[in-house]
Amino acid sequence: MKEFSNRYIFIFSAMMVIAVATLLSLAATLLQPRQQKNLEIEKKKSMLESIGIPSTHETTEVLYDKYIKESFVLNSNGDVVDGVDAFKVVLNVEQKKLLEQQYLPVFNATPDDGEKIIILPVEGKGLWGPIYGYISLESDMNTIYGVTFDHKGETPGLGAEINTTPFESMFNGKKLYETDKFVSIGVLKGGAKSGDSHNVDAISGGTITSKGLEKMLLDCIVKYNDYLLKNRN
Repeated sequence: MKEFSNRYIFIFSAMMVIAVATLLSLAATLLQPRQQKNLEIEKKKSMLESIGIPSTHETTEVLYDKYIKESFVLNSNGDVVDGVDAFKVVLNVEQKKLLEQQYLPVFNATPDDGEKIIILPVEGKGLWGPIYGYISLESDMNTIYGVTFDHKGETPGLGAEINTTPFESMFNGKKLYETDKFVSIGVLKGGAKSGDSHNVDAISGGTITSKGLEKMLLDCIVKYNDYLLKNRN
């Protein structure tokens, strides 16, 4: 009798595991299109934020189509690569390739002020995980029009401050170049001096995240150097 009871428990447990696994797999399959759509909307929303266009989940796609009408992919020489959808390029996948094999997405936007803007994606490492975002540049391919940053798990009140307006707004108007020399944007502990065109204040208590963001900007944007120099106004 005991042997029968143990066998019953084993069979019942196995059946429950199979049933639960089946249900979870089915749920994941059914939810995948919705999850993918939400990711696409969040990506578009972030790009809009980098050019100062606020949006909601409901309005993002309409506003994206209104303000961001063109995108393309470059190689490391600054030449356009045909046949690749810039929106579908996954930056952290590209970063694992050799530079000459990477696809570099570019998005063209025109806000209400009529400025011709390009938007470049950036991704790097913070203290606890990935940090990422978009940087938009004016038509001189040098002046920052706006930025938006986000993170996976930076500390609230410290590194997570990269995703706040006070921090992001410091980048507006900063310059990537000194004449034709690419210098990027520094994130300085102790603060940038008044009138400094190439540096912003680091986050108080978030030094590692700040330096990670500084490295992210340098590593990602320098790949566009040839394109930016060739297309400066």
